Amino acid sequence: MTIAAEPRTANGRETASGKMDRWEVIIIGAGLSGMYQLLKLRELGFKVHVYEAGDGVGGTWYWNRYPGARFDSESWTYGFSFSDELLKEWNWTEHFSPQPETLRYCNFVADKFDLRRDITFNARVKAARWDEPANEWEVVFEDGGRARARFLITAIGPLSAPTMPTIPGVENFKGEAYHTGLWPHHPVTFAGKRVAVIGTGASGVQTITEIAKTVGHLTVFQRTPNWCAPLRNSKIDAKTMEEIKANYNQIFARCRDHYGCFIHDADPRNAVDVTDEEREAFFEKTYNTPGFAFWQGNFRDVLVDKRANDLMTDFVIRKIRARVKDQKIADKLIPTNHGFGTRRVPLESGYYEVYNQPNVKLVDLRETPIERITEKGIKTTDAEYEFDMIIFATGFDAITGAFDRIDIAGRGGQKLRDKWADGPHTYLGLQIEGFPNMLTLVGPHNAATFCNIPRCIEQNVDWVTDLLKYMRAKGLQRVEAKPDAEAVWTQHVHDTAARLLLMTVDSWMTGVNKNVAGRQKRTFVAYAGGAPKYRQKCEEVVAQGYEGFSLA
Repeated sequence: MTIAAEPRTANGRETASGKMDRWEVIIIGAGLSGMYQLLKLRELGFKVHVYEAGDGVGGTWYWNRYPGARFDSESWTYGFSFSDELLKEWNWTEHFSPQPETLRYCNFVADKFDLRRDITFNARVKAARWDEPANEWEVVFEDGGRARARFLITAIGPLSAPTMPTIPGVENFKGEAYHTGLWPHHPVTFAGKRVAVIGTGASGVQTITEIAKTVGHLTVFQRTPNWCAPLRNSKIDAKTMEEIKANYNQIFARCRDHYGCFIHDADPRNAVDVTDEEREAFFEKTYNTPGFAFWQGNFRDVLVDKRANDLMTDFVIRKIRARVKDQKIADKLIPTNHGFGTRRVPLESGYYEVYNQPNVKLVDLRETPIERITEKGIKTTDAEYEFDMIIFATGFDAITGAFDRIDIAGRGGQKLRDKWADGPHTYLGLQIEGFPNMLTLVGPHNAATFCNIPRCIEQNVDWVTDLLKYMRAKGLQRVEAKPDAEAVWTQHVHDTAARLLLMTVDSWMTGVNKNVAGRQKRTFVAYAGGAPKYRQKCEEVVAQGYEGFSLA
C-alpha cells in the first residue's frame, strides 16, 4: 500500500542532476506565501527563483484535494489584498470557498502575474546547507540537482508535512488507501464501498461529512473527539459580490485590527459577568453566525478563564446532544479532556447529523484501540473490519514538521532539527540564530501560524522584502538574529501563550503530536500575542535599525 498522490508529469522541468543554478534569492514553496514573495522581489529586480515539490502552484490547496476541503475563513477575507486589479477581477462563488475554486484562484494569481516563468516544479528540496566561506546557501534536491543563492526563504507552510498513524501493518492493506493531505489528482468514488476514516480533526470532519452523502457504508475510527462549530456556508450571488468589492477597504481594515485577522470581533464583556439570559442569547447568536464567530467572536474571557470556558462548553454539549439522536453516540463525540476552543475548532456542515445515518458507524478507539491494519481492513481489540478503502485523516506534523523533513544545516554545520529538539527558537518567527540569510515565512513563533493566514502572509512578505531592499541599498550581504534577541523573543512567545487555556491541552499548537517520535513535549509553536501586536513589534525592530539582527 502506497500513501501518496498519483505520479505527475515533469511539466517541462529539466533534470537537475549535475546542474548548478545560481540566484540571489531561492524561495522554497509555491503556495500563497511563495508566490507573493516571488512577485515582490521580482518587482525590485532581484534574481529570484522558486522551487516547488508539486507540479503546480497553490501549496496546501494543491495537495489537500480531499472531499469537502474548503475555507474556514470567509473567502473575501482570505484572498490577497495587495492588488486592486486582482480584487476587481476575481469573483468568489461561496462565502467559504471549496478547494477546487481556491486552487483556481491560486492559478489565476500565477497567470495574472506571470509567476510560473520563475518557478521550477517537481523539485522537492532534500537539504539546505550554509556555506560560510561563500556566504551563501546551497540547496540540494531529491533528484540530485543543486542550486545556490545568497538568501534562502522558506515558504513551506505550517500544515504541509502529512503524518501517518503509528499502527502496525499500515503497509499491508490491499485496498484503496489515501491520506487527506496527499489526496490523488484522479477522481475517487465511494458509492457502494465500505470505507474507513481514521481521524476526526479538521480534515477528517470535512471528509466524513462529504463522503457520507454517497458512501455504501462508513466506519469512523475516532482517536480523540474534537469540538466543532457550524460553518453555515452559502452561495455568493452577483449583487453580493459587487457589494463585497465595494467594501474591500473596510473589510481588510477590520481584519488588520483583529487579533487573528478575522472579521469576528470579541465581545468586550466577560461571560461570567452577564446574566444567564444574556449569555445564552449571545451564545445562540454567535453559534448561528457563519465562520469562526462562535470561537473568535465570543466573550473576551472564554479562552482565558476556565469558568467562562465551562459555560461555553456546556452550551456546545447541549447543541451536540440535540443534533445526535443516539445519546450513547453523542457521549463518544463530546470531548472530555479539553474545553471548547482550546484546540483549533473544525467548522462543519452537518457533521454531527452524519452519525444519525444507518450506514455510518462510530468506533471509539479510547474504548477499543486498533491493534493492527490487515490485508483486508482494520482489527481492533474487539472486532475485525473489512474495507474497500481506508482514509487516513491523521493530520500533519504542524509548523516545524516541514522544516524537519529538510536537512537544514547552518553555521558550523549545526542542524536545525537539533537546535529545535526541545521546541523552536526564533526571532520574530522570521529568523534563526546560527542560520544566516535564511528567512522563514509563516514559520514557528510567527503571528501567521495563528491567523487568517493570507493577511499575515502579506505582512511577513512585505517585511522580508523591505529587509532585503534595505540590505541591498546599504551594501549588506548577511543578516542573522542575535542570540539574546532570539532568547528574548522565544521567551516572550511562551509568556504570551501561558495565560491561554490552550496551553493546558496537547495539540499541534502546543507542539504535541503522537504520530511523530520525539514530539511529545508540550511547548508553543505559534504566536498568541495577536497579529496587531506582532506587526507593531516588527515595525519597532525596523524603526530601531533592525534591532536584534546582526547585519554585515
